[in-house]
Amino acid sequence: MRRNKKELPIKIISHRGASGHRPEHTLASYELGARHGGDFIEMDLVATMDGALICRHEQEIGRTTDVAERPEFADRRTRRTIDGHEVEGFFAQDFTLAEIRTLRAVERLQDVRAMNAMMDGTYGIPTLDEVVKLAFALTEELRRPIGIYPETKHPSYHVSQGLELEPTLIAALREAGLTGPEPRVPVFLQSFEAESLRKLAETELPLVYLMGSEEHWLRHTTPDGLAEVAAFAHAIGPHKGLVIPTTEDGGLGEPTDLVENAHEAGLLVHPYTFRSENSFLPEQLRSDGEPGDYGGFAAEYEAFFEAGVDGVFTDFSRHAFLVREHFLTHEA
Repeated sequence: MRRNKKELPIKIISHRGASGHRPEHTLASYELGARHGGDFIEMDLVATMDGALICRHEQEIGRTTDVAERPEFADRRTRRTIDGHEVEGFFAQDFTLAEIRTLRAVERLQDVRAMNAMMDGTYGIPTLDEVVKLAFALTEELRRPIGIYPETKHPSYHVSQGLELEPTLIAALREAGLTGPEPRVPVFLQSFEAESLRKLAETELPLVYLMGSEEHWLRHTTPDGLAEVAAFAHAIGPHKGLVIPTTEDGGLGEPTDLVENAHEAGLLVHPYTFRSENSFLPEQLRSDGEPGDYGGFAAEYEAFFEAGVDGVFTDFSRHAFLVREHFLTHEA
């Protein structure tokens, strides 16, 4: 069953901010995502040595900060095993918040986002508290709700290191008036780990179970699997290939029954991640030009909107906003 357009709006979730236009997980990126039409500021949370929650893609911060160029921190390089994978680099848990505040953000996708790379060193590393304050300020200025959409990143790993994320997150949300059925601004809490969501249930906020495209996630896409998810979450955040797969010849295929089945289970569907560059689009939607040039992103959004999704994680909030506006005002 396709969702009637009148039942929208589809939520635009600014993935790490406007990360197609600014280095990800910076206040500048978060702010621009909202100004470009995003409904939610999405961020990944990891913990420092002293338990502060900072916004980084992973515990390993060598690819997204200038830490590797800082001789005073050279001795912090190490190897750690996270969720079964050995990773070498610099880890947030080996730094105090005061030390993190001396670092500067760098672009993670240097080859694709050259304009962002030119901003390396411009922005600092934000904390959860700073993002909450930004959401409040933008809500007041823009006269529309700007919500937050935090992810607990590798929560079981953090538990093993004595840095459990959930109690600190819950306390920060409660202090900011962001728990309960009527938070000051809209909030979704997300994780790939069901146990983390169960810990967050006391907030009374909507919880999103993230689902990857790997084989072990497929059982969660069936009606029975989705019923299990609905016991501890209010929405799913599936890899977009689980909603509309790419065909062998590089086009968009027919939608699966995931959206319909999720809705039948009472779950919202927020697929990830929409990016406008050729590098990330199905082959048939790519334009002539370089990997970082824009392709036919509008066709991809429209296919997912027609499939009935309730929101999209996007690096390009402005593109999602414009396509959504067109979708809402024109017949498919």
